[in-house]
Amino acid sequence: MRKLRWVRDDDGLWDLDLSTPATLNGVARPVPGDGAPSVLGLSRGVRLSRPKQADFFQRFMFLPFIPSYSTIHPNGGFSLQRLFSLPFAPLDPLWYGTVLGQLNVEKLVSNIKKNGFKQDESSPWFKNVARHLSDKSLYAFDLASEFFLTPEDSLLLSLESYADDNNTPRKKAVFQHKFPNHNLTLEAASPGLFVDKDGSFWDVPLNMAIDLASVASSSDSGLSYHVCVNHNSGPPKRFGSPHEDNAAMVASLQPGLSATTAFSLRNDIDIWRSGAPKVKMVQPYDIFLSNPHISAAGIIGGVMTACFGDNSLRVPPVDDLLNGSCGKRFGLGVRRGNCAVLADSFASVSLSAQLGTFQNMFLDLTRVQALLDFPSGSTFLSGATRVANDLYNSRAVNLEAVQAVCPTTTLSFQQQLVGPFSFRVDSGVELGFKKDDSFLKVKDPVFALEYALQVLASAKAVAWYSPRQKEFMIELRFFEK
Repeated sequence: MRKLRWVRDDDGLWDLDLSTPATLNGVARPVPGDGAPSVLGLSRGVRLSRPKQADFFQRFMFLPFIPSYSTIHPNGGFSLQRLFSLPFAPLDPLWYGTVLGQLNVEKLVSNIKKNGFKQDESSPWFKNVARHLSDKSLYAFDLASEFFLTPEDSLLLSLESYADDNNTPRKKAVFQHKFPNHNLTLEAASPGLFVDKDGSFWDVPLNMAIDLASVASSSDSGLSYHVCVNHNSGPPKRFGSPHEDNAAMVASLQPGLSATTAFSLRNDIDIWRSGAPKVKMVQPYDIFLSNPHISAAGIIGGVMTACFGDNSLRVPPVDDLLNGSCGKRFGLGVRRGNCAVLADSFASVSLSAQLGTFQNMFLDLTRVQALLDFPSGSTFLSGATRVANDLYNSRAVNLEAVQAVCPTTTLSFQQQLVGPFSFRVDSGVELGFKKDDSFLKVKDPVFALEYALQVLASAKAVAWYSPRQKEFMIELRFFEK
């Protein structure tokens, strides 16, 4: 999940595609939001495609089957994945063709329990097992073909197919070009998979996007910007459901065209950084996690979105813009018919502390990070104004206004266990404003066991589990700070 990424990866602040085992492709875009960088969901860190990850696990980590678990759709459950290379694909360095197969083990066990292990007493046991394995509804396949057109250009085509009639085949095409200081991505998906802030998955019949992002410089501090044009065709529906229930609630996924531009300015401050020498002749398990420090970072930016079509419903009417639930609303938003423009600001503050150089065998890495995120400047200013007005007039403070002022808080903790293995937990934290709520509430925790691949300088295999989503997945991560 996205929470397993730190505040800033090499490609900047922008939200990355979320990892999920709900599909073989392994990713879902965040639902476009308003006044926050999450509208720019095409951004990716240094990430291999799911077939290449499976190929790495099988070739270099001797993992013949990759386990995963998901209950997102009716055919979910515990599954095993296996990659098969297409004939002659390894012989051509400019083409990479694979078939990623998935067996639903949980459904296989359920069928055996339901129908009995021995269907024919006169048949050998292995033939009875073969009868159960011949059920095509147990399998799913992802046919992927990647073409390296030039050193800077690549084209990925994929077709994800399920034998079950209730699952629609998923088709995707992704073209990427690397400019000297920018990354360009063109993507078309049918259907496109999205996930909202509540963890619900949505399918858009056809999604097309063009994404241009500035490349982070060698210094973390500085200006970065992002432009994304997105087009949705057809009404959205919940993933795994044949009915389009509550589709109208996802305004930003309704049919239409939207163009978003955002920029941010980041400044890093080193409060303390260790000057002690590292252990000689010992390579750290991860070079990005080998410098003990205490540092802070601040980010401020702005975002503007123009919508044309039914997705313009994301922008509230003028009356709601002027008078929100927190009182007078400070923000720029105009809607006329099926056209709308919305502008807002955002900011975040983070504090990171690390002890240990991740070189010794035991407990040589302890890492803590806190992120305070203010996704909407207009909402924050409206809430602060309402709170100040209530205090000035000796009235009871409006709880919704207080909640609007409070930032979205995420805490991360990582601890080395032994050698390259470390444990990590990421979780949101929010204040309880209702009478029956506790003062602090843990929101959507994610637990992970990481294995650092020392020979690759900064890479790791991550096995994570999300109790809220009931998802488990193993994947590769590269160059994460």
